[in-house]
Amino acid sequence: MSLINSFEEILKNITDAVIGIDKSGNVIIINEAAKRIFGLQAVKEKKLEDFISSIKLNRVLKTGKKEVEKEFTYNERKFILSKMPLSKDKKIEGAIALFREITDLKKIEEDKIHLEILNTILDVLNERVVVVDEKGIIIMMSKAYKEFIGCENPEGKHVTEVIENTRMHIILKTGVMEIGEIQEVQGNKIVSMRIPIKRNGKVIGAVGKVMFKDVSDLVTLTNKVNRLEQELEYYKRELNKERTAKYSFKDIIGSSASIQAVKELAMKVAKTDSNVLITGESGTGKELFAHAIHNASKRYLGPFIRINCAAIPEELLESELFGYEEGAFTGARKGGKKGKFELANGGTILLDEIGDMSIKMQAKLLRVLQEKEIERLGGDVVRNIDVRIIASTNKDLEMLVRQGLFREDLYFRLNVMSIKIPPLRERKEDISILAKKLLVKVSSKLGKYVEGISNDAIKCLESYDWPGNIRELENVIERAINLLDSDLIIKPEHLPEKITKNKTKKYFYEGKGLKNIIEEIEKEIILKCLEENDWNKNKVAKILGISRVGLYKKIERYNLNKRQLC
Repeated sequence: MSLINSFEEILKNITDAVIGIDKSGNVIIINEAAKRIFGLQAVKEKKLEDFISSIKLNRVLKTGKKEVEKEFTYNERKFILSKMPLSKDKKIEGAIALFREITDLKKIEEDKIHLEILNTILDVLNERVVVVDEKGIIIMMSKAYKEFIGCENPEGKHVTEVIENTRMHIILKTGVMEIGEIQEVQGNKIVSMRIPIKRNGKVIGAVGKVMFKDVSDLVTLTNKVNRLEQELEYYKRELNKERTAKYSFKDIIGSSASIQAVKELAMKVAKTDSNVLITGESGTGKELFAHAIHNASKRYLGPFIRINCAAIPEELLESELFGYEEGAFTGARKGGKKGKFELANGGTILLDEIGDMSIKMQAKLLRVLQEKEIERLGGDVVRNIDVRIIASTNKDLEMLVRQGLFREDLYFRLNVMSIKIPPLRERKEDISILAKKLLVKVSSKLGKYVEGISNDAIKCLESYDWPGNIRELENVIERAINLLDSDLIIKPEHLPEKITKNKTKKYFYEGKGLKNIIEEIEKEIILKCLEENDWNKNKVAKILGISRVGLYKKIERYNLNKRQLC
């Protein structure tokens, strides 16, 4: 039995299945792996052939010959079976069977192949990588890493013996990855990463990689990435300028009845897909309304393309609108170029200053509107387009039609939905809030801090007629900010002389009856008197020579309130 006891001690740590029998065929040795694979428990001192006859271990007892590495199948599992006799003093005392599952062998072989493939890839990519097992022994190192540290055969050695100042053995203990760590190797400060390999929560090895063989490489790459990011942001901003609408209806400032009515109309227009004609004087915000209409429409995810018809020479306008093919003219870009209509496909195109377009171009534009298709300059391919057109102008198109300078059929095509933006002089109650909003915008642009605008300066702004409208108001605000004193408040002395000396109120009577003009003057006088007397209604009624009840009625009639004050 001493022989059997020795075998049992040895077999405790063997992962292959082992079964041994004595010369009578009774089981005397069986390890845990064999019990688990064959479902055998209480089989000792019993005949093996009574349980698994297919092993045929008794044959070895008779022949005394080894049967090595034969294929054996049990419950659809394949094994390599080796059978050997057990002898003592040249007498056969028993036999032993060793089972090694073929799938395990294949896995070992596959792991070796995978390791070789990985090593080859790393060598081709010139990556500096090392892999260690749970004890810190190097099991693989790429060719580039070997050359870097000057070691040809590091495999099988402890990592601390091969790599200077390594922390791989520490990673095995902590199980915490380290990325971007600086490590000095042979006088070079490298940037490395170390990652533990875990299985079922246990660290079974680690991978180390040299990210940069010198810190200066990292600095160079960082600078390059920063430059690329800056370039990317620049091109994104430029592209956004070209192809997206920046404003919405919330950016249209004003509480006057006239601007509110136009906003309500524009919001309704945005829900349709009809062409829109926006008219109004220069600087009233026609483009702002075009942006807002696009962003409130079902096309808001599509491109928003703007082209100023007055800013592009007539001979170039056609190629800008419809694009051109390669070789269409001298200097044409290789591969051709998309026109604005193609770029706007699925979205909106704003034809700004449409009133300045030549009759010849108007005819070509009309065809696009009618057929919903375009043809590039120098090409013969017809391209279908789905574009909503918003046209804007500060000119009277009806007058241009009568003068023969604008096609009547094109006018009717564009003027499906008409929006007229009121000039600033007709919405003076909005000047205060506009000035304050523009103050924030311009001061931010200039990088200057401003406290605000004085009431006297606001009165001067309200007394001016603003032929340049909101654009002129913005320019005046910018001029004032540049002339500010230490108290950082815009005062009348910071405004142009044409505004501060314009104290006389002008009234425009075109299209208004005398009654409306008188009511307008009365409203302004009452509001001014209320402001100057801190809204003391008793005092104001006495100054104006009317009853207190009469004053209340007029305040209610003209909808006067303190919010109208600057």
